[in-house]
Amino acid sequence: MNKKSVLLAMSGGVDSSVAAYLLKKKGYSVTGVTFKVWPKSNRGKEVLKNYYSSDVLRDARQACRKLDIPHYVIDCAKEFKKKVITPFIDSYKRSLTPNPCITCNERIKFPLLLKKAKETNARYISTGHYARCGYNKRIEQFLIKEGKDKQKDQSYVLLGLNQDILSRLILPIGDFKKEEIRLIAEELGLMSLHKKESQEICFVEDNDLAEFLRKNLRKHIQPGYIKDKTGKILSQHSGTCFYTIGQRKGLRIPYGSPIYVTDINYKTGDVIIGDYNDTLKRRVNLARVHWTIPLKPTQAVLRAKVKIRYRHDKAEALLNILSSRSCEVVFTKPQNAPTPGQAAVFYKNNAVIGGGWIRYPVGGN
Repeated sequence: MNKKSVLLAMSGGVDSSVAAYLLKKKGYSVTGVTFKVWPKSNRGKEVLKNYYSSDVLRDARQACRKLDIPHYVIDCAKEFKKKVITPFIDSYKRSLTPNPCITCNERIKFPLLLKKAKETNARYISTGHYARCGYNKRIEQFLIKEGKDKQKDQSYVLLGLNQDILSRLILPIGDFKKEEIRLIAEELGLMSLHKKESQEICFVEDNDLAEFLRKNLRKHIQPGYIKDKTGKILSQHSGTCFYTIGQRKGLRIPYGSPIYVTDINYKTGDVIIGDYNDTLKRRVNLARVHWTIPLKPTQAVLRAKVKIRYRHDKAEALLNILSSRSCEVVFTKPQNAPTPGQAAVFYKNNAVIGGGWIRYPVGGN
């Protein structure tokens, strides 16, 4: 095994390209790996405009040539559909709001990088995420930590990585701010500097989620009623999958004051609305909890800061540990719109110590 060899997930964008450069600068032998997750045959003759289009493969190859590193393409379309796209669609059937990036990282990207590393005798794996990875000697565990750039920090989406992955993981741009990464890309003359940064769900064409759901949930979408919390019918809707907890825009209901979606019942087809205070919850129930730190057999409570979505500010909370895979989060102050299907990620001293998936019922105020 080459002790300085590393496989890097390469999209051809600024972050992964500069990550490759930084690794080379430190003396690593770098190989770029691009994941092909949507075969052309599944899209007919349409132009591929999403993140994993043919343009990405082209950009990744160009970046690897520019940086003079080898490049692999891993075709994982079947696994991606089974482990990311299908669960994503199934979540919307049940009026959940899923986070496919976390699912992809946990089930596709990092496991496949690790598998390829073992096959090629590479010692490390790497990505262009804005986060840091370190070893905690006291608990003898590898942990994901927040990146230097708090506006770009992606530690939240790295929930679920196991110790086998974390022990090999290098995150070279976690110690930089986005502006610094762009300056490096400019100095290197990277083509990716002018590439538009992707903010969309990679497999949703043109970022049109409603159209994606209409195509994939055609048999399951049913009209229903929009009601207030007393049960009064205010309007009709064309399907619960088009709504999410905390939603304010697009409701088109004259109410006299700002209104929000406060609950969705996919079984009855009801979408419930209320005012801002109705979105506030102090308790959140979690399933499929993953712990990065070891728990004591008798441990029942733990204090931490918790993020309930990617752009959420961490909030003080008490974790009531119900089992190794379930827990209840009790916030010091009620939080706005905890959303079933989203992840709640636990932090201690800026490090991810665990997290789980918000489920119905969310909890009380």
